[in-house]
Amino acid sequence: MKRFTAEQLRTFATVVEEQTFEEAAIVLRVSASAISQRIKAMEQACGQILLRRSNPVEPTDPGRAVLRLARQIELLTVESERELAGEDRARRLAIAANSDSLATWLLDALARIPREERIYCEVRREDERHSSGLLRSGGVMGALTVDPQPVQGCSVELLGTTRYTIAAAPDYVDYYFPQLSGVGGGLTERQLAAAPMIQFDRKDVMLDDMAEHLAEAHGVRPQYEAPRVYIPSSTQYYRAVRLGMGWGAVPDLQAADDLADGSLVPLIAEPVDLPLYWQRWTIDSPALQTVTEVIRQTARERLRQ
Repeated sequence: MKRFTAEQLRTFATVVEEQTFEEAAIVLRVSASAISQRIKAMEQACGQILLRRSNPVEPTDPGRAVLRLARQIELLTVESERELAGEDRARRLAIAANSDSLATWLLDALARIPREERIYCEVRREDERHSSGLLRSGGVMGALTVDPQPVQGCSVELLGTTRYTIAAAPDYVDYYFPQLSGVGGGLTERQLAAAPMIQFDRKDVMLDDMAEHLAEAHGVRPQYEAPRVYIPSSTQYYRAVRLGMGWGAVPDLQAADDLADGSLVPLIAEPVDLPLYWQRWTIDSPALQTVTEVIRQTARERLRQ
């Protein structure tokens, strides 16, 4: 197999990033036919289809390996030029983060990157149970994830745990679970089946886990068919719980004050701790190391250790 040229790898990464040959042609200032010829030459060289010609285009499994290679070479090339030629070139890193981390502590971490380093992060919001898939595909160089098993070519470290409390607004509790605000007693299956819950989106399987915790704490079966309200924003998810639109699992980093003053009512006594890991490419990149260090430092301060 012939080696891909730097031009081919850059073209491939741009097509995936821009999602169409035409948009990639605009970015690279060549014709769409030139883009097509470069991709075909790459596929002929390796004997495999690298891109699905869908709209938008998608890399195949072999194409994901090529995408990882392209982005790693691009980053290492920029860093070599900074070191050898003294060029003050900007470095762009793509990382994946779950919405709760993004809303509570991750921006504080990224704000610690020294301005003179000229490191700019593209943060891709992805559920913590799916974010490691973006590492496999080459879509990101680092990811916050609940997966302790390192993706091939990556290292992994435990950052800490995020504590979640299953809670609801007081008026919601009075309406759906009056015994919790009265003489006491456990919740019934009928109550759980009728009580709406807040879910982030349809990829958010954590809510089913929380429904199991809630049911188990009250000695009943989980009611997965209860009404669901979908709010695909961590900040607005939390607001929806506070407004009494449903019960939800809220991180203590957001909810500590409201839980303390009674603005939110815990539905079970024990909170749920979710381990959070940082996975990153194992390449010798000063920029990626800088991002890793600020994430590690901030996680030590904000997450439970």
